[in-house]
Amino acid sequence: MEPLEKEKDGRGGKAASTKEKDQSWIPKIIKKRVCTTFVEDSFSNGRLCQCGGVREVHDSVATGDYFGAAIVTQWDSRQHSSECPTDAYGELEFAGAGRRHSHFLRLSCDTSPQIVYTLMTAHWGLPSPNLVVSVVGGEGHEKIKTWVRDILRNGLVRAAQSTGAWILTGGLREGVSRCVGEAVRDHGAAAPVLSQKKVIAVGLAPWGLVHNRQQLVNAQGSFPARYYVQNTSRDSCCLDNNCQAFLLVDDGSVGRRGGETAFRANLEDYISHQRTGIWGSGSIEIPVLCMLISGDANMLERLDASLRKATPWLVLAGSGPAADLISELLGNLSPPVSPSAEGEAAQGLSTEHRDRIRDKIRKHFPAEAELEKLVDSVLSIYQNRELITVFQGEQEGSDDFDTVLLKALVRASKRVSSEASECTEELKLAVAWNRVDIAKAELFNGDIQWKYEDLEDSMTDALVNDKPQFVRLFCENGLNILDYLTYRRLESLYRSLSDSSLAYTLLQRRLSERQALAGSLPSLDRSVTIPLKSPESALTGPASAMELSLYEVSRLLWDLLGDVCQPFYYGPLGLDPSASTRRTHKQVNKILVGDRFYQDQRCLSPWAALFIWAVLQNRREMALYFWEMAGESVLSALGGCKMLRELSKLESETENKLSMKELAQKFEKLALDVFGECYQNSENRAFTLLIRQSPVWGGATCLQMATAADARLFFSHDGVQSLLSQIWWGDMERNTEVWKLVLTFFLPPLIYTDLISFREQEEEVKSLEVYHGRDTDSLDGNDATVFSLADIIQSEEEAEELKALKENLKGSLPSSSKRPFIVSRWRQFWFAPVTSFLGNVLMYFLFLCLFAYVLLVDFKPPPPDGPSTLEFVLYFWVFTLVCEEIRQTFFVGSTFLLQRMRNYIQDVWNKCDLTAITLFTLALCCRMFPWSYEFGRAVMAIDFMVFTLRLIHIFAIHKQLGPKIIIVGKMMKDVFFFLFFLAVWLVAYGVANQALLYSYDPRPNWIFRRVFYRPYLHIFGQIPINEMDADKLGEVDCTNNATRIEAGEEPCVSTYANWLVVILLVIYLLFTNIVLVNLLIAMFSYTFSKVQEHSDTYWKFQRYNLIVEYHSRPCLAPPFIIMSHLHLFIKRHIRHISSVKSKHFVLELRGRKASRLNTWEAIQKENHLSAQNKRQRETDSARLKRTSVKVDTVLKQMAEIRDHDRRLRLLETELEYCCSALTWMTDALSQSNVIKADRPPPLLRDLSPLSPH
Repeated sequence: MEPLEKEKDGRGGKAASTKEKDQSWIPKIIKKRVCTTFVEDSFSNGRLCQCGGVREVHDSVATGDYFGAAIVTQWDSRQHSSECPTDAYGELEFAGAGRRHSHFLRLSCDTSPQIVYTLMTAHWGLPSPNLVVSVVGGEGHEKIKTWVRDILRNGLVRAAQSTGAWILTGGLREGVSRCVGEAVRDHGAAAPVLSQKKVIAVGLAPWGLVHNRQQLVNAQGSFPARYYVQNTSRDSCCLDNNCQAFLLVDDGSVGRRGGETAFRANLEDYISHQRTGIWGSGSIEIPVLCMLISGDANMLERLDASLRKATPWLVLAGSGPAADLISELLGNLSPPVSPSAEGEAAQGLSTEHRDRIRDKIRKHFPAEAELEKLVDSVLSIYQNRELITVFQGEQEGSDDFDTVLLKALVRASKRVSSEASECTEELKLAVAWNRVDIAKAELFNGDIQWKYEDLEDSMTDALVNDKPQFVRLFCENGLNILDYLTYRRLESLYRSLSDSSLAYTLLQRRLSERQALAGSLPSLDRSVTIPLKSPESALTGPASAMELSLYEVSRLLWDLLGDVCQPFYYGPLGLDPSASTRRTHKQVNKILVGDRFYQDQRCLSPWAALFIWAVLQNRREMALYFWEMAGESVLSALGGCKMLRELSKLESETENKLSMKELAQKFEKLALDVFGECYQNSENRAFTLLIRQSPVWGGATCLQMATAADARLFFSHDGVQSLLSQIWWGDMERNTEVWKLVLTFFLPPLIYTDLISFREQEEEVKSLEVYHGRDTDSLDGNDATVFSLADIIQSEEEAEELKALKENLKGSLPSSSKRPFIVSRWRQFWFAPVTSFLGNVLMYFLFLCLFAYVLLVDFKPPPPDGPSTLEFVLYFWVFTLVCEEIRQTFFVGSTFLLQRMRNYIQDVWNKCDLTAITLFTLALCCRMFPWSYEFGRAVMAIDFMVFTLRLIHIFAIHKQLGPKIIIVGKMMKDVFFFLFFLAVWLVAYGVANQALLYSYDPRPNWIFRRVFYRPYLHIFGQIPINEMDADKLGEVDCTNNATRIEAGEEPCVSTYANWLVVILLVIYLLFTNIVLVNLLIAMFSYTFSKVQEHSDTYWKFQRYNLIVEYHSRPCLAPPFIIMSHLHLFIKRHIRHISSVKSKHFVLELRGRKASRLNTWEAIQKENHLSAQNKRQRETDSARLKRTSVKVDTVLKQMAEIRDHDRRLRLLETELEYCCSALTWMTDALSQSNVIKADRPPPLLRDLSPLSPH
């Protein structure tokens, strides 16, 4: 048992993704049975044993000398056979079948079912069932009726596919087992691939009955064993190739039936005590249902034994003797006592009823000898009749067979379960089978008033096992999510993650980090694999610091979302976000060891918490439903997009990676569509929506989350660009020409003229008040005249807040109206980001001019002769640039210093700035000393190139240049690939050319020129023919003396194999100038056409980053920016005055305003979803589906009409017979003298006028 238990602990019921080839432990645990005692069969003249085997295969013979004739008269498996290691197991390949391999195992009839079930689920990879249907009866060569075949094909297998069931059959190609196998085969051919995996047929056959069983024998296991099947339409004892697994039960007999019956009953009983769902997380045990088709007299004993274990049975009436007997027994036999007299009913029925039962048994089994034994079995069966459901398949058909199965199991559950009502049990089974259609039709049709307590466990089942339709159904029918989702239950949901998911691995890693840092783990070998799946992590069980908590979830979300959000769940845990990691770990362990008071608290944002939980598991339908229910739709969709894109980078499996990227794209599209709906309804509110801080998402805004998620499609929306343009221009009109800005920049007094138009603040506030009164409470924007301004602005304070909000959005200070006109107009111009950008561009051009002039004209020698005055000015200018980079690194963004530095370094242009400043510092240091002066000047020249390339980032704001800059950046990657191929050809040709032309030339600089430099110039047409072609060689002063060559003289060109040099030149030019250059052009064309389609989207995203950068910059440009830095230092760190400009991108709303905005956003989302559903309903596929449903309904009604017509014809026939009999009786009586009639006989009325013409 040890290997199995270890495997079960490691993987449980999870299907193995790879085949288990090393199964050498199986013979040590699982045995077979061998007959060891020869008990003579009297009908074989001593040749055969009663086990069915010949005398030669037995080790000993039971004779009168050893045992006595009276002792051994009947062969018994337990007494006359012994166990030894099994010699038949592994995989089975059916020769010529052309299908996947099946698993098989020869096992003793006394084998523990726990071992076998664990082997099937953990090693063979069979998915754990939600239902087990054991089809019994119909063995041997019994002919199966046509309607029974239809039930098996269209009813049983379809129900098994929809519920994820196992079908237990006899496993042989005979009787009912063959019909079930053919139904499974036909289903696999017609159903999609995903549903094929859900129909699992398991064959349980007696080993001694299997034809060609010796082909399976191999003591080391068969991987696979080739099994030859007779291709015949007749029944045979060959294994059925439509089964996924075979359990060949060995009781030591050969050619006898029934050896597997006891083991099969034990296996059914064991499975019925296992739980459904992932890791057995379901709220119900796996339902097991036995289905009786036909059957002989021995089946009554099997039925009785199974009913005693409370296993429910479904009997197909009319299918055969045993089934017909049971159906008549339950339908016609009434109990002799009242239902309340339970004691008397348990003792049996009266003699009269025994006689009636005996007559029925004689009717169905006339040749049966042990009649009284069968009567006792039938009486015992009748005592457990509540577990039996009779299905009149010939009349009812196979359309609703899955509902019949469900009701049969519910009937049995009601009898054996005393803790729940019938409806609750039926609901649990429907959830386990994922049959939401049955639940809607039978349970949630309005007849039952569901309470929260009834739906709680089923809701957990639906969440853990990914059944979003049931989650939606429960939430719509009485389950309050606020009461359901506590922090304790949220932790249990995270503990239920599948160990194959990426989120499980990441959470486990963070759990081990906390345990290791806190010193709570002596080693990390085995302990870290237990906590997420430990038994104590159940919903109501005790918890310890070794288990997963919300802190690990918070750590994972922090890693995925970055510093966009504040840490999640720190509030309930009582943690400080600014504390160090080690200190936080110790504090968390201290909290978890205690009482965990936070677990009983309700989750503040349950829908958002469930949305994050579903997104981390990449559950598409579940995440979409929770997004629909959660508030802050745009931000939630962007948050899901960010998490999925980060998870896709960590995912190693290609299929999961692609699904994550697709779902991320889906959420970005949802965010774009909902925001588009909001923007069409109200521009101002849509702008507020973009910059509003969300308490649910840790203070993040939509713009920040979209930037982190790289949601370029979202940024391309006109509403986002309109807000950015509004912030970019500040209080100036957006249609202001650039030349006006440049002129005003050099002539500041023009600000006070009408050269530049500014938006009037008072009119803006009034218009906003009118808008606010018209549209704030009128959430859909349609009932504009219902509310007046007095209804909305109830106090003077609220009006002031409204005014401040508008001013913040427009880029002015709240107190701008109180300042003098000169000061306010001055601030409106110089504080606008466009002015800051323009100033930086102009001053940067001036800086480059100064740099070039110093480098070319005024670069003095080292001290004391230099540097010059202009060079000192250049140094100061660069110093102000350094100050600005320091401000951007340490004083902008996240609250954590390391995170700020990391964000700064991640930007490409910041890396360019660091490179330029570093090179400038190196050049400055080197130029101060005579020995390194020239080197410093050379570094200064290179640094000028870096500073000049920085202009590319400045022009990214331009609408025409911006997309081209992106295209050039993409093409640079193509250039690197081209250079790789070019380098290969260049080195190959250069080395060969140098070796052929010069036999000896050890000078390194010349080797480099001739191997790399000269072949590179060949591409551009600079080919020195006079130095390569022997016919063109001129007279030059050269030598072949190695000593003189080493001294520095020119070596002579070798003329040997000069023809090869020319051929290599031709080939080299052919591949480089024609193949590689055209390849580069083709790559550029492809990149251009690919990027050009989305270049506008890329540019708009890049434009946002540039606007944010210049919005946060001081208004003065370098070198005057040093004054702004001093002003900011005094204002922020000495006077502690907060920034007003930061509210342009981050706005905090509270109370009534936040509630109004959330409600308005939810209404716009509902409008979008309604329009989307309407478009979906109008699609051709939806119409075709509705038409198909109507056609099915019509066909069903026509079938019912045909059935009624058949019944009417039958009734007419019987009525005609009755009329003929009555006529005959009347004639006979009229001719006799028995009765004297007082009046003549009645005449038949003429009904022809009433008949239709």
